[in-house]
Amino acid sequence: MIKRTLYFGNPSYLSLRNGQLVLRLPEVSKNDALPDTFKREAERTIPIEDIGVVVLDHSQITVTHGLLEALLENNCAVITCDKNRMPVGLMLPLCGNTTQTERFRHQLTASQPLKKQLWQQTVQQKIANQAAVLESRGIGARNMRAWIGEVRSGDTGNMEARAAAYYWSALFPEFKGFRRDREGNPPNQLLNYGYAIVRAVVARALVVSGLLPTWGIHHHNRYNAYCLADDVMEPYRPYVDKLVCDIVASGADYAVMTTDLKAKLLSLPVVEVDIQGRRSPLMVAVAQTTASLYKCFSGELRKIVYPEM
Repeated sequence: MIKRTLYFGNPSYLSLRNGQLVLRLPEVSKNDALPDTFKREAERTIPIEDIGVVVLDHSQITVTHGLLEALLENNCAVITCDKNRMPVGLMLPLCGNTTQTERFRHQLTASQPLKKQLWQQTVQQKIANQAAVLESRGIGARNMRAWIGEVRSGDTGNMEARAAAYYWSALFPEFKGFRRDREGNPPNQLLNYGYAIVRAVVARALVVSGLLPTWGIHHHNRYNAYCLADDVMEPYRPYVDKLVCDIVASGADYAVMTTDLKAKLLSLPVVEVDIQGRRSPLMVAVAQTTASLYKCFSGELRKIVYPEM
């Protein structure tokens, strides 16, 4: 079942009733002149079990504790945005799998050689997907295809960085001297927003698979609560890049993050990707990736399942 991504960008009351998320607008709820029947008809309800990601993007949104509890019990990721309306926080359930302790043990005791091999596979697929994005735009990527075979265990030669340097210099020929920088010029803010959505989807899937999003196979920043999510999302980043390229090519004004732009980026969880020879929504593919990662930790598999562009 494909879970829904919900975006709330206006003042709202969000509560729980009969296993449903209830959306009410303050101006309707507080207007005593309106009949109760109109107020009830103005409500919108969504089954909790249908929700995968919730984005809260307004300082005047009120969320009840009962709703938060229900969302987390159903393995939903809740994203909060800052005053600039960019993702700043992520809430995930503490327990998302019935055999979580056993799965934690497999993850925490994974050998260093295994983790290096998993990172090698991750970097190889990331570079392959980046090359596919360039080729889809008519940009040569033979060098990147060659670099895939040069990625060693643990990426000791740092081929990921080498590929990234070429990739970002070539991806946006419309912008002379474009640099990928979180604080950089547009369309960097579109990339930031898209990556935050995918990161939440990956972190949610890791929890559902019974894994610790904090304990990475490569990333290990002590201040990063989602190191493993940042590892696993690497081959998925090019899907964000491609969508942003499409937005830029469409001629849309992307200098400011509008509701329309956010809507396009919030479609990422349902973008169709190729994984294991089949087409699947990105959110479903991520679940296959994290499930395969656990099997690598437990010794059932030797390779992570990633999508191919």
